[in-house]
Amino acid sequence: MIAAFDIPVTKIGHSKLNDIPLENIPFGKYFTDHMLEADYENGEWKNVEIKPYQPLLLDPSLAALHYGQAIFEGIKAYKDEKGNAFVFRPIENFKRFNKSARRMNMPEIPEEIFMEGLRKLIAVEKNWIPSLKEHSLYIRPFMFSTDTMLGVRPSETYKFLIILSPTGPYFAAPMKIVVEQTYTRAAPGGVGFSKNAGNYGGSMLAATEAKKAGYDQVLWTDAVEHKWLQEVGMMNVFFLINGVAITPSLEEGTILAGVTRDSVITMLKEMGIPVEERKVNIDELLEAYEIGQFTEVFGTGTAAVISLIKELKYKEFVMKFDVTKTPVATEVKQRLSDIREGKLPDTHNWMWPV
Repeated sequence: MIAAFDIPVTKIGHSKLNDIPLENIPFGKYFTDHMLEADYENGEWKNVEIKPYQPLLLDPSLAALHYGQAIFEGIKAYKDEKGNAFVFRPIENFKRFNKSARRMNMPEIPEEIFMEGLRKLIAVEKNWIPSLKEHSLYIRPFMFSTDTMLGVRPSETYKFLIILSPTGPYFAAPMKIVVEQTYTRAAPGGVGFSKNAGNYGGSMLAATEAKKAGYDQVLWTDAVEHKWLQEVGMMNVFFLINGVAITPSLEEGTILAGVTRDSVITMLKEMGIPVEERKVNIDELLEAYEIGQFTEVFGTGTAAVISLIKELKYKEFVMKFDVTKTPVATEVKQRLSDIREGKLPDTHNWMWPV
C-alpha cells in the first residue's frame, strides 16, 4: 500500500444510509454520502478532497459534452465474514484507467490520488458495504475534460471523481446473443481497448436492435469481415471447445483488457483447464458446435462476474446451450466469490485491504 496522502474530508451531518435498506439493492440506483473530487489545471492535479455527494455545476460549453474526452472504471469492494473491507484488484483498474487516459489524450492520474483517495473514501463509507452474500460496494472512478470553449483540441483542464454505489446480487438471466453483422464497435488503431464513454454510447443502437429481435446483446465482430469475434456487449467472452477455454486475443487493441477476464484465466489454469488467448472466427464455433465440441459460452465482467449464454445466433443459424450443465463457468464464479468473501485463501493478493 502506498504512503498516506493528505486528503481533506468534509463529512455530512445526516447519512442517507439510515433511509436505504441494503438487502437486494439494485445495481447503480443509490449512491453513498461522499465522493472524491480533484481538478487538473496548469499541468498539475489540485483541490483533491472528499466531500458530500452533490450535483456538479457544468458550463454548456464543457468540452466533454462536445468532444467526448471521458473515461471511467468499475471496481468492487467487499466485506469478509469478519467485517473487514477489501477491494478486488484495484491496482489493475488504476493501470487501465491511465492506459485509457493516454489513448484519449488526457492527463494520467497519480497513484496517490487514485489509490489512496479510493482507500480513504471507502474507509469513510465503510458502513455502506453490505454484509450480505453476493452484495458489494461498486466503485466508479471517472474523468472528463472541463475546458469551457468550443474547438476540437485536447482540453487543458479536467475533473476526476470517485463515487460509490452499494449493490445487491446481480442475478443476470442466461442471455441470448446475436453475432453482429452490421455495426462495428472497434477496429485496430481505434479506442476499443480503452474504457471511454464513447465506446458505450456507440454500442447502444446495436444492443437496442438486438433486443427488438428478441436477443439480449450482441457479440461484436471485426470491422472488415464481421467474422472475427471480439466482445459480448461490454463483456469479455469465453468459449469452451473440446475442453479448452478460448477467449479473443487483446493484441489488436480492439478489446478491453478486463480485470475479471484476467482473473478467470488464472482460475481456469488452476483448475487444470487449458486456456488459449487468440483470434477466434465464427466459423470455428459453428464447426465445433456441429460436432458437439462447443459446450459452454459465457461473458465476464465486473457487474455479474460470470454471465451465462444460452443461445448464440449467427445469421440464420442458432446455437443453443444447456445452462444447467456449465461446470466450468459455475466453478470459476464460485471460486472468485469465495476469494472475495474470504472463504478461500487469497494466494494472488487480489484483495486490497482498506
